[in-house]
Amino acid sequence: MITLKNVVLRRGAKVILDSASVTLNPGENVGLVGRNGAGKSSLFAMLNGTLHEDGGEFYIPAQWRMAQVAQDMPETEQSATDYVIEGDVVLMAAQAEVAAAEASGDGDRMAHAYMELYDSGAHDSQARAQALILGLGFKVSELDNPVNSFSGGWRMRLQLARALMCPSDLLLLDEPTNHLDLDALVWLEAWLKRYQGTMLVISHDREFLDAVTDVTVHIESAKLTRYGGNYSKFEDLRSEQMALQQTAFSKQQDKIAHLQKFIARFKAKASKAKQAQSRVKALDRMEKIAPLLAEADFTFEFKEPANLPNPMLSMQNAYFGYPPLEGSPDGTPPTVIVRNVSKSVLAGQRIGILGANGQGKSTLVKTVARALTPIEGEMIEGKGLNIGYFAQQELDVLRPADNPLEHMIRLVKEVTAAGKMGSQPTREQDLRSFLGNFNFGGDMVKQAVGSMSGGEKARLVLCMIVWQRPNLLLLDEPTNHLDLATREALSMALNEFEGTVMLVSHDRALLRAVCDEFWMVSQGGVAPFDGDLDDYQKYLLDHAKRQREEAKKAGGAAPAPAVKTAAVEEKKTVPRDTPEQRKLDAQRRQQQSEATKPLRKEIEKIDLRMKALTAERDSLQALLTTTTTASTEIAQTGKRLKAIEGEIDMLEERWLELTEQIDTAAV
Repeated sequence: MITLKNVVLRRGAKVILDSASVTLNPGENVGLVGRNGAGKSSLFAMLNGTLHEDGGEFYIPAQWRMAQVAQDMPETEQSATDYVIEGDVVLMAAQAEVAAAEASGDGDRMAHAYMELYDSGAHDSQARAQALILGLGFKVSELDNPVNSFSGGWRMRLQLARALMCPSDLLLLDEPTNHLDLDALVWLEAWLKRYQGTMLVISHDREFLDAVTDVTVHIESAKLTRYGGNYSKFEDLRSEQMALQQTAFSKQQDKIAHLQKFIARFKAKASKAKQAQSRVKALDRMEKIAPLLAEADFTFEFKEPANLPNPMLSMQNAYFGYPPLEGSPDGTPPTVIVRNVSKSVLAGQRIGILGANGQGKSTLVKTVARALTPIEGEMIEGKGLNIGYFAQQELDVLRPADNPLEHMIRLVKEVTAAGKMGSQPTREQDLRSFLGNFNFGGDMVKQAVGSMSGGEKARLVLCMIVWQRPNLLLLDEPTNHLDLATREALSMALNEFEGTVMLVSHDRALLRAVCDEFWMVSQGGVAPFDGDLDDYQKYLLDHAKRQREEAKKAGGAAPAPAVKTAAVEEKKTVPRDTPEQRKLDAQRRQQQSEATKPLRKEIEKIDLRMKALTAERDSLQALLTTTTTASTEIAQTGKRLKAIEGEIDMLEERWLELTEQIDTAAV
């Protein structure tokens, strides 16, 4: 178990923990909660050995294997699959030992090395890694792509997959859902529920915490308090404690007021001096129950929109996607993601936009936000439409070198130039006061945005949106980097907003609280989703399962190009279903059969050889599990297994080449 007893932990001059104590038992799934800056990540740093306690006793079993998500951005040309496989440190150590044993020529050492390699799961490491990668939202066609070819958010998903790949007794997860879509989040929940070790999770997603934790540790005022139960249970227990504490505090205040009144009344009278003095001492001795100062929860509201056009927006046979990349050859067609959308957005609607990863949710929102131009069709905006857009990446609209005040001044100029200025405050002092409402006070108004935390950047984006008094809010993953209190404030503000909301989010608590209807972006279209979020969660799990099954059947082979059908159509010179055409078809099939006959024969031989090799591999793997096998025999078996795996890989590559040649000949 993990124990902290009267632990003191400092980070610089700041005291993170002060005489804090807690016990975590093996196999518990623990949610670590507390306000931003309370010290959650510092506690993780102590658990992984990066920080050391300054006092007290801290114990973690020395034999426990630890896994956590690396926070650095990976830079490598390795394939995604190979990069994740390397996260299995046990497998990597076993492979290194096999290489060293083979170089030494020591039979006994080789035997033990091959046994360790088998026990470490070398035979299915690729399948395990690819299941993790696909579960976190990657496509089958991306499994072998270089890590450097992915954007930052996708690389962080690979870091998460790498951590899950590592065998561990203790798993530390610091905001694992930040870079995930809802489909990947649902998959991660299901995976973590099966995790057998001890797990500590820092997260600001209440539904995620409820799903994967059974214990909650609250860090507050440099103390650790353990609560049995998930986050919702913790909230209930803590509110009860706060109510009791507030009652005790109120009673104490009444008693203090009574004592002070007596002291003030009688301390000048000689006959009552002793009684008054005794009450002064009683007051000094009284244990002060600290008033439950309400946490400085961040709250805000959206101003009433100046007008509410209805409909806000009308889409007629609209096609959404991306124009050709710069430098593309002339005539390169645009990339279409969502097709033939005919929908209206009405005043007061609360729309949650759902869809599996890569289906086009963000593309739809960006087009409505005017960040992208429709490829085809019409986008008719209502008169006076004023859009407030929260981009998935806050830095899309923020300049790292500028401070919050400079952002607000620039926003005023842009709105004025566009002729959309309403009754918003525009003087510098007014802007400073407005920023103060979003906790940007004092020196923070002059702090460069690039040095701010993710939560502070998100608050600044919200501040800029609120100032514009929009009537249509487009929010693409607005809760990334927001703590629980700020998420609650956002939920309340959206519920009180009188305009229209379109929301993409993996925060199910926010979706449930805000949205009263859902649109599903799927298979290149947009349609109403009639179920609730629980129905959608089941849909996502089924979709992920089908994707894994398809990947398994495909064996990693890329799908045949879709242009083949068009090529066949272009070759038609004679109308179909005529005697002449049937004769030509028969002649072509005969020619294709003759041309591909040697290829098909070679495929048959490969199939037979692979079947024999697979059977031999299975029998040798079974032999390795037999404790009575001699060490020399184990060493020979390990060598043979290695040779078999190499030959199977070569045969699979040749099989794919032959099938591609046959497909090409059929065109």
